Amino acid sequence: MGREQWKKIWVGSAGNMVEWFDWFVYASFAVYFADSFFPKGNETANLMNTMGVFAVGFFMRPVGGWLLGRVGDRKGRKAALTLTVTLMSASAILIAVAPTYAVAGYGGVAVLLVARMLQGLSVGGEYAASATYLTEASAPGRRGFASSFQYVSMTAGQLLGLGLQIILQRTMSEDALHSWAWRIPFIIGALGAGIVFYLRRNMLETEVYAEDDTANADPDRGTLKALWAHKREAFLVIALTMGGTVAYYTYTTYLTKYLSGSVGLDKPTASLVSFCALFIFMCLQPLAGKLSDRIGRRPLLITFAIGSTFLTVPIMTLLRHAGSFWPALGLSLLALVVVTGYTSINACVKAELFPTGIRALGVALPYAIANALFGGTAEYVALWFKNGGIESGYYWYVAGCAAVSLVVYLTMRETRTIDLHRVTKDGAGQGKDARLLAS
Repeated sequence: MGREQWKKIWVGSAGNMVEWFDWFVYASFAVYFADSFFPKGNETANLMNTMGVFAVGFFMRPVGGWLLGRVGDRKGRKAALTLTVTLMSASAILIAVAPTYAVAGYGGVAVLLVARMLQGLSVGGEYAASATYLTEASAPGRRGFASSFQYVSMTAGQLLGLGLQIILQRTMSEDALHSWAWRIPFIIGALGAGIVFYLRRNMLETEVYAEDDTANADPDRGTLKALWAHKREAFLVIALTMGGTVAYYTYTTYLTKYLSGSVGLDKPTASLVSFCALFIFMCLQPLAGKLSDRIGRRPLLITFAIGSTFLTVPIMTLLRHAGSFWPALGLSLLALVVVTGYTSINACVKAELFPTGIRALGVALPYAIANALFGGTAEYVALWFKNGGIESGYYWYVAGCAAVSLVVYLTMRETRTIDLHRVTKDGAGQGKDARLLAS
């Protein structure tokens, strides 16, 4: 792979790294800044209020998917990617400079709320914009490999956020973290977004989009009307995302809490297990993506779904009784290896479902809806089962979601060999290769 191709991969996926860094540090540093924005007194209530603001971001993701998907289809992939990183930078700056309750009363909460809304818009559009760009900018035999870097960058953002948290906890006092040092991650996030903005300002549009002769002739391009013409594919995106996003959130964002709260590991050990498991998981993505370019997307998706359907309950049950670092790491890695069958290629699979004129919106909106319904609620569902005294019920919930996706994977057709240029010219996905469900 040449230097130009690597540059496209880096520019296309770098925004995800910054996005997920910002997303992670808000959740992880909330314990330090929650008291800054609400009246002193009830720390638990303040944390809940702060996480309530965090939840707003999930509700804004479908809006961001619609808005930025429309921009990506009507104005180009470069325009959408530049806009997402602009929103990303603005949200990080707002949080970094937000006034405390002592200075501005609830005005600080208002700033925080606006920042989270912008961040939700940005995250909702970034996934689809980068997935579309990485898929279109890659050679046909490299699309799986190139798009796998989306989850490499997403995981890297989480690892950077976790690493920064560990460093600040070891070098800063508790008082400093609560009073001002919690702003440091958001300043770093804003600087990172600024760098990505500069890189994307100089990026080239994809050839697939540039060569689409319907770009200026179709008034319905990038609209909900055009998406409805591909409702079958849109519902397919929701269904194939369902099992993958629940499993991904379970073994990434929820894992540390599960290890410390249910398994009984101390927090430093739980964090170390998550860090090591995520690092190896990140390294696996390009290997699996490259494998999909050789054998197809469906074998990996089916392997993930079968593994997640039948192994989730045993893995989570055994993990529940893991009393030390190595057993916990081994079981966590096994789960993430299974999840890799989905994460490594889901971006290109979704992009390959749609023709050029509706590809960005077609990926963005259904994916954001699926994430809000299933991924964003995974942790809350897990805690609901735990509070009800039937924690094992969540294991079956994850397995059930995977089983639904398995049915979809078994009935959809292979997308690896689709010619994105030919689908564009066929228009509205009417070409033979664009019909992705078995008749």
